[in-house]
Amino acid sequence: MKKVLVTAVLLIGLMGYSQRGHHFDSDQRGMKDMSPEQIATLKTKKMTLALDLSEAQAQEIQTIILEDTKEHQALMLEHKAKREGAENSKPSAEERFSFQNERLDKMIAQKGKMKQILSEEQFQKWERMHQHQRNRGKDSNRQNGSHGKHGK
Repeated sequence: MKKVLVTAVLLIGLMGYSQRGHHFDSDQRGMKDMSPEQIATLKTKKMTLALDLSEAQAQEIQTIILEDTKEHQALMLEHKAKREGAENSKPSAEERFSFQNERLDKMIAQKGKMKQILSEEQFQKWERMHQHQRNRGKDSNRQNGSHGKHGK
């Protein structure tokens, strides 16, 4: 009886642990079917609530988010087409470097734009939120079995 109880507790614990990260990306899964305008509106409203944005700030940020969302969706479609066209071909080291370099350049530019729009206090809070989101994404990748270059 004791073994059955211990086994049941372990199974329940494992099930809870394995499902732990799935609620984190629920926003992203729900946004998959939305237009860039809808996504930009929702993200702007969330930022307005979190950072107490003025109407002018919200409009400027919505424009930035809309541009980013359109670029992101176009990039995703391009990558999907490449994956479907070329059977399991991985990008070369040069292509990966170029992609990462462009991504980081865009992040630097976005940070500069946000710094111009937001007050110092809002910007600091935005950076903390942004850092938390990136860390959360890394955590969910680890939980889903993507261990990066140190994987199994």
